[in-house]
Amino acid sequence: MTKLLSVNDKVLRRRNLRTVCFEVVLLLVAAFVLSLAHPSFMSKRGFGLLSLIALIPVFAVIRNTTWKLVGAYGFLFGFVYYSIFNYWLTTFHPFAILIVTIIKGAEMVALFFALKAADRWTGCILKGRLVHVFQAVIWVAYAYLSQGWFAGYPYGTIAYALYNYKILIQVADLFGIWGITFMMVLPQAFLGNWLCDHYSSTTTEHSEGLWKHVLFHKVSLIIFVVLLIAQIIYGIINYSKWKKAEPDTSFTVATVQHNADSWKGGYDTYKRNFINLEKMSLEAMLRKPDLIVWSETAFVPSVNWYTTYPYEGNDEGDNFDYLRKIQNLVNDFVRFGTELGIPLLTGNPSSIIDDETLPPYDEEGNWNKLDYNSVILFDDGTIKQIYLKQHLVPFTEHFPYERQMPWLYNLLKANDYHWWEKGTEPVVFETSNGITFSTPICYEDVFGDICAEFVANGADLIVNMTNDSWSGSEAAERQHAVMAVFRCIENRKTMLRSTNSGLTCLITPDGTIQGEMEPFKMGWKLWDVPVYETKTYGTTVYTNTIDISAKICVYLSYAIIAVGLVIVVLRTIRKKGQGKKEN
Repeated sequence: MTKLLSVNDKVLRRRNLRTVCFEVVLLLVAAFVLSLAHPSFMSKRGFGLLSLIALIPVFAVIRNTTWKLVGAYGFLFGFVYYSIFNYWLTTFHPFAILIVTIIKGAEMVALFFALKAADRWTGCILKGRLVHVFQAVIWVAYAYLSQGWFAGYPYGTIAYALYNYKILIQVADLFGIWGITFMMVLPQAFLGNWLCDHYSSTTTEHSEGLWKHVLFHKVSLIIFVVLLIAQIIYGIINYSKWKKAEPDTSFTVATVQHNADSWKGGYDTYKRNFINLEKMSLEAMLRKPDLIVWSETAFVPSVNWYTTYPYEGNDEGDNFDYLRKIQNLVNDFVRFGTELGIPLLTGNPSSIIDDETLPPYDEEGNWNKLDYNSVILFDDGTIKQIYLKQHLVPFTEHFPYERQMPWLYNLLKANDYHWWEKGTEPVVFETSNGITFSTPICYEDVFGDICAEFVANGADLIVNMTNDSWSGSEAAERQHAVMAVFRCIENRKTMLRSTNSGLTCLITPDGTIQGEMEPFKMGWKLWDVPVYETKTYGTTVYTNTIDISAKICVYLSYAIIAVGLVIVVLRTIRKKGQGKKEN
């Protein structure tokens, strides 16, 4: 292996345009193949098994290329991958896909440098024996860190491509998606490194082939095989267990899918949507549900604001005319919710006074309030509980860098993005018959820690409220929904997804998606929702140790890179010292 590395070093010094072009093509192919592993424009369900080979060319290129090019390659791969994977963001706004692709490209610059460091520095130190292990650890650390900052965006994480392979993903209740990611990346790093060595070796080394490479890494290979067998056995046992598990109780829920972007069109849209929601809810009431559920911001005017600070004046002006119409619409909602006779759970903005020294409305009819994206539980003529969204969508719901980047802040505001305030509490709702549930709003269900905190706080059921209608793409809605599969396995809880246009469905604790409503079609559906109570089934390892395996990978990655850098620096100093002595 030392000889292979020295040969590879010589190859790196003899680079030419043909080599660079070939590496670029490999990265473009890898980005395209990985995008197809997920739901996409080519397949609404995705070709999940492609995720098990898509990264092989990436690791081969990283091993073969130079330090000068590896950063550019990282940006290229991230930019192209997310351009294809997130093609539907152009429907929302062309600026949105530009932001996402640039950010993900920049993140992968750091990732590719870290992977290169693991390859070159630890490869020299340990004679290549653990390079693929270190690279898999670094990839997990990247996947975790990339979703943890302000612009964190879990879409596209490789583990989500396996949502349909239930046996392989049951370990999520132990390690979340991080153990799955590690097991997917490890063999691809191994094969990518071997392919690079294989095609850049001498004739003698070329004939030695994969088998000698495998024998060289026999210990790590044995460990991987043992882990894979354990993963499969664990998956078979737990998938069977949860398929047969009996719920503690169930209750009947009606979800209403009104198939409209609630924010487009102003008051006329608010009124039309409410009429449709009211009509379908009354139809559902004939089936005697225990709860009616609408989607994220299905009803836009803030019920808590207009019931706390009702506008009852007769002032003249456009703003006051608008206030009167909105107040009347909220009054209609309150009347409807009161007469419904059962609880109504809906996405609805909540507002509080901004400046306590000023009245709710100024002399021109402008509000004095702060807004939250929220869910309200309305029953017996009043709001019983409110959940305020904790993780806001970066750039479109939240941008905290107005002072640092005023140019970007003003650009976003000019594009009519609406800022929300952030909630801080993992609220647990409770029905009159004792069923506890929490309501991650929109893409909050793509973050494992948020859903786990709900469950740790006492939720026995997860009800996701989503507005994905703006995407105009079933692939986009399915990309969102399949991530929820892992939340159910991680916490072993049922999730009911209530959306305005898709994907409205039920997901069981074994990760099975059931009863999908047709996307982009108005309608309602009755669900017999199984509830698995924590007092019976306990909490999972993941719920109790949220993301601990990912955090371990982060610290290991820091250690791998730091130790490698220190040793390389010391060796360089030693060589320079030896050179001076010889002279």
